[in-house]
Order: sequence, then C-alpha cells, then structure tokens
Amino acid sequence: MPYTVPVSTPRPTVEPATVWLVASGDLRPSANTAGWPVQEAMEAALGDAFGKLGWTVRRAHEVDPAKGHGFIDSQRMGLTVFRSIPSDAPLVVAEAVWQYSHHVLAGLRTHRGPILTVANFDGTWPGLVGLLGVNAGLTKMGKEYSTLWSEDFTDDWFLEGLRSWVDTGTVPHDASHVRPLPPLPATPERELGHAVADQLMADKAIIGVFDEGCMGMYNAIIDDELLNPLGIYKERLSQSALFAEMATVPEAETTAVRRWLTERGMRFETGTDEATELTDEQLRQQFAMYIAALRISDDFGLDAVGIQYQQGLKDLVAASDLAEGLLNNAERPPVRSRDGSRVLWEDRPLPHFNEVDEGVAVDALLSNRLWTAMGLDPATTLHDVRWGGSYDGRFVWVFEISGSIPASHLAGGYAEAVSLRQNPVYFPAGGGTLSGVSRPGEIVWSRLYIADGALQLDLGRGRAVELPEEETRRRRKATNPEWPIMHAVLDGVSRDQFMARHKANHIQVVYAPDATTADRALTAKAAAFERLGVAVHLCGDVTIEAGR
Repeated sequence: MPYTVPVSTPRPTVEPATVWLVASGDLRPSANTAGWPVQEAMEAALGDAFGKLGWTVRRAHEVDPAKGHGFIDSQRMGLTVFRSIPSDAPLVVAEAVWQYSHHVLAGLRTHRGPILTVANFDGTWPGLVGLLGVNAGLTKMGKEYSTLWSEDFTDDWFLEGLRSWVDTGTVPHDASHVRPLPPLPATPERELGHAVADQLMADKAIIGVFDEGCMGMYNAIIDDELLNPLGIYKERLSQSALFAEMATVPEAETTAVRRWLTERGMRFETGTDEATELTDEQLRQQFAMYIAALRISDDFGLDAVGIQYQQGLKDLVAASDLAEGLLNNAERPPVRSRDGSRVLWEDRPLPHFNEVDEGVAVDALLSNRLWTAMGLDPATTLHDVRWGGSYDGRFVWVFEISGSIPASHLAGGYAEAVSLRQNPVYFPAGGGTLSGVSRPGEIVWSRLYIADGALQLDLGRGRAVELPEEETRRRRKATNPEWPIMHAVLDGVSRDQFMARHKANHIQVVYAPDATTADRALTAKAAAFERLGVAVHLCGDVTIEAGR
C-alpha cells in the first residue's frame, strides 16, 4: 500500500525592497473593532515612512469586512498567515493596541528574516503595552529582533532607526543606563537580603496560579525549572474552583465588605444598566471573589496568588481587579477562615500578581518580605507601561493598572478611592475599580524576566510625582480614566532607553517613605535576588548603600 506523504506548504520567495507586515490583535472581538481605526492610521504612516526609503509594505493578511478589523485574532490564524510569508523576508510586527502575543510567536520563532516590532507612542489604545509584551516574548524565546516607536513616524530618530533596519537588519539603542550589580559591601541591607533569600530557599513558598498564560503573555510564565531553585513552587488552580467558591459566600459577608469600604470613605459610582454601568450585583460578585480568593489561598497555604480572569471568568462574573487591589493592601476588609476562628492574613497583604504574571509573583513575594522586615508598608503592585510625555522639562510616565491599586498608594487611602465601571470593550460583565491618582513619593521599580534561558532582574529608582489637576485629567482621558494612574519619573533613564530595554508589558513598584530608605530597600532587594542566583541589573541612577 502506498503512503500518503504530507507536504509542507511552500513559502513564496523574497521580493526586493519589500517588507511584510503582521498585526497581532486581541482575542476579544469588541477590542479589535474598537481599536482598528488607530491601527489603520499607524499602518498608513508606517507605509509612508518605508516609502521614503524606497521600500514597499505588503500586508500578510487582509482586513476582514465581516469582523470589522484586520488583526490576527487567534493562534490558528497566526499559523495560517505565516505560511504565506517568505521565511527570509524582512518582517514588521505593527502594534497600536493590546495584543495576544501567542497569536504570532509561533510564526516569529521560526522566521529567518530580520524582525522589527513597532508601536505608536500613544496612550489612547495600549499599543505600547502590546509592543513590550511581544518584545518580552521574543526575548524569552531567545529570538533576535529590533524595535522602534514613534508619535507620528516622521521624526528623525525613528526614520534613522528605520533606515538602519532596512540597511542592516538591526536598530542600535543606547543601553548606557544599565550596569551589572557590583559586589555589595557588608551592610545590614545585604545581610537582610541574604537572610530573606536563604529562608525562602530553605523553607520554600507556594504561589497559587488560577490558570496560566493570561492574555497570551508567554513572557509571564516562569517554568518550574527556573522557579523551583528559588524555593518557589506553583499550586496550579482552576478558575472554575474560584467561581464555585464564590457561590458559597453568603450575601451578609459581601455586604460587610462593602460597608467596611464605605465607612472608610470609598465611593462607588453605580447605576442600573448591567451593560454599561457599575451595579450593586457586579460589586457583590467582586466582594465574593475577594473572600473566595482568601479562603482558597488559606486552604492551600499560599504565599501569593494570581487570578487570570480575562479569559474564562470575564464571560461569567464581574472583573477581578477590585479584589486584587484589596488583597495587596495591609488595611482591608477582614475575612474570617471557614470555621470563623481566624482573620485571614490579618493586617498584612496577601500578595496578588495581576493577570497571573509570574514575574510579578516572585517580585511581589520578595518585596513583601523585605519591606515587612524593614518595617515599611509592603503594599506592592504592577502597572502597565502605558504611555507618557514631557511635563515641565522632564519625562513623566503614565503607569496604569487595569482596575485597582492598593489603597495605601493613594494619599488619603480609601477616602480618595472611587470605584468606576470597567470598560465594556474589555470587561463585558462589568465590575468596579479601585481608582485614584497615586500619591507623590519615592519608589523602587523592577522587573523579573527570562533572557538567555535564565532569570534576570532590572532594578531602578524613581518617584511618583504630582501633576496639576488639569494635566492629570488630560492624561487619564487620553488612556482609561476609570483606571488608577501613577505619574512616574524614573531616575537616570530616558524614555527611549527604557522602551528599548524593558522586557515586559508590566512594571513593579513599591513605595518607600524617603529617598534614603528607598535606597536601602533597593540594596536589600538586590542582595536577595543575587543570593537566589538571579542576574541583577541596575538601571539609571541607583545608590547602593555602602554601610553605616
């Protein structure tokens, strides 16, 4: 009997002075259709920029009139699209919106031609966040790429970078702000960092993962082989269990959570339209999720927990963000154990890693233990690297998280917090936020990521600053006004240095009461991660405590 021998799809040949373009999109149709006009505008500007260099842009996939957009919106579609691209062709990944990286990573992993990732430097849609997600995924898989960004794709910096890429297949970036961690002097901070690391490796810790790989973030998954040597292990949990646990929470308990928050001054802007407004029922679901997450975490003895939410639960219940922000704060509504004998994590946070970003999980766990040992507020959070602009002679970033920050990150705590309805484009089942403007103060920022097959930590200093109310309103209106915002200045790191270097769509921030204390906390954090075997990189102007 003759065999039916399969044949791989033949790829077309490379054409001279032609670049192929792909655009990874969201998995949610509503987000793709809403963001498509800004993607179209960006691609037109890109086409003009390439045209000035004598190059033609060929889109690898057509706009689908029935869908109302031209994004790659599934991994299967991505595999199909890459069959039509010459394997050695110059390839641009153009992102003006949030995107699910796994839609294109399979094709990018085996592509042999030069790869350029590009985004518009704009906050209206989270294209910069999407760009950094793709970049981090490529970094994790060890795939070479170049990256660029621009406000309008006509500036000299962008055009020079583009010319470099078409001529050489690479774009050089300034990385002079990064240096390896030097030998640390014997200080109390180094001793503390080593002690925290040694205890973690000896006694071990468990992070609870409610489903992995949220929103296509390949970069947010740390393999057990890299995680376990730190003394950290995963408890793999299902969001279906969280949903089931929510159903067991009595209404009296969710009412008590809301009453506690209201008594401390938090406002809830509610209505009656489930499709567009924040409702009492949505809030009840969020408070039930908060209680359920604590009880399941207690059941499994977790040291930190992460909820995926944005796939699966988004179609069932209100957003998880409000619950997540509450978990990360020391002062929060009390929740008792199942038998009523204990208050769970009383007067301390249960570190939560938003969108099950495991780089955040490790960072938050270590930060929580270090800041607690130093007698500091251990409330920590991630933010999206959303956008930014110059103000009063300095570049001020817009950091936003999709829903909730710890209340202690607001100057007035819960009294300054307001809960607004999540955007239906992303959150069809609604839910409220814990929103506000992050208070001015010194911060330590960081990101744990995978590069060259190993864990790496970028670590720096900066501050949250106060901007005039009018400028704050402008920035919030230009992004997601329902989300909490931080106006951040990073010490000794320019906009373009940060964008070229940062290997994640998220950044981790922790406050310190003053600059000296922040420097000491950073030193302890560097010592802890170094002790764990993580390669630590100092970014920008960083002061290492040299002893007292």
